[in-house]
Amino acid sequence: MTIWTRLRDMAVLGAVAIGLGAAGPAGAQSLGDALVSAYRHSALLDQNRAVLRASDEDVASAMTRLRPVINWSLGHQFQYTTVTEEWRRTSSATLSAQMTLFDWGRTQLAVDMAKESVMATRFQLLSVEQDVLLSAVRAFMDVRSATQQVSLQQASLRVIGEEEQAARVRFEVGEITSTDVTIAGARMAGARAALSAAEGQLEIAREAYAGAVGARPGALAEPPPLPQRPGSLEAAQRTAQQNHPAVLQAQRQVAGAELAVAAAAAERNPTLNAQAGLSLQNSPNPGGGYGTAGGAQVGIELSQTLYGGGRIASGHRQAMAQRDAARSALLNGSRQVAQAVANAWTNIDVTNAQIRAIQQQIEAARQAYAGVREEAQLGARTTLDVLDAEQSLLSAQADLISMEASLQLAHYQLLAAMGLLTVEHLQLGIPTYDPSANYNAVQGAPHTSSTQGESLDRVLDRLRR
Repeated sequence: MTIWTRLRDMAVLGAVAIGLGAAGPAGAQSLGDALVSAYRHSALLDQNRAVLRASDEDVASAMTRLRPVINWSLGHQFQYTTVTEEWRRTSSATLSAQMTLFDWGRTQLAVDMAKESVMATRFQLLSVEQDVLLSAVRAFMDVRSATQQVSLQQASLRVIGEEEQAARVRFEVGEITSTDVTIAGARMAGARAALSAAEGQLEIAREAYAGAVGARPGALAEPPPLPQRPGSLEAAQRTAQQNHPAVLQAQRQVAGAELAVAAAAAERNPTLNAQAGLSLQNSPNPGGGYGTAGGAQVGIELSQTLYGGGRIASGHRQAMAQRDAARSALLNGSRQVAQAVANAWTNIDVTNAQIRAIQQQIEAARQAYAGVREEAQLGARTTLDVLDAEQSLLSAQADLISMEASLQLAHYQLLAAMGLLTVEHLQLGIPTYDPSANYNAVQGAPHTSSTQGESLDRVLDRLRR
């Protein structure tokens, strides 16, 4: 094999590392396919949807405070008397109802607090959706990168094998010493070890992909064009403050904490209740036999705590402290989101610069490798020089694979930091979970569960099985 044939092989090797050329094979799974599968099969999303359903019920529970509560009871007792030395039975039936007529705003505040909690939980679900999709992106890029690393190591193993064979031929004709042959053999063993390590990393990446997406990967297509960045870092940070679910969740938590302060203050207000009841009792008469008696009662009651040992005042102070904590959490969350945007933005710029530098390094390393090969054939270079030049080219190509995967991931990390890594914004073209459907079905506290809730129950039952 001539030097030019080997250089052609190295050029092919470089193309594999850079990830250019033809698109993936027909039927290859795209990044969009992986994102759709992750969204549809995420147990974490199902879990947080169930958490949101539970939060919806808090609104329904708060709404019931101004509704009547009706209870009934049946009783049957046996009593032994020493006077008559006999057992006597007593039966009773009671139907009672009670209702809060007016509580000076406490119930409405509880309803409003529950609604704010529901909205905060919805934004928490959106944060989980972003995490799920970002994990799928990372898994997709890791599998592609690991696959390219395996191809790179396989090509390197072939080239080093040819170098080892050439070294043996040159040794036989007396051009080099046995040391050169030994060096080539050692480098060959190192290449096999590197290939085994790359294959192991590929298997690890496939398992991570299965966990993030819901199925093991097949052939993966080329990633789509990089997402478009905003015009400036400041514009990206403004978008993040308006759209990031962590910021929006913290805002809702502050609103809920403000309502909690008002609710704690309202505990000092009186409560107006109404009661009604019916009772029926069958019991022994004093003169013998049994008699039946019944009755009914209706009344209203106005009550208020005049002194509770400081409990109400303590609850009010606690609510104010929790409100202050929620405000600080909002400020801290906003700063963290702005920092995350800046970090992702910087990572994109730095990675772009690294890619340009590595591409220049690859071109220089390829030329150096060709020159060292020519000089080795003329006896001006040793086998070690050739192998070192090949290793430098291999390292640069491996770095480029990692950097290109990091660039793809950094763009999606920027989307996540801006709060835009969602199924809706990515326009994946699939039906998405509607968080308001279950809320609208249960906010009035119906006696039956919602259709959407029953569907999610079936999903969770399948997961448990």
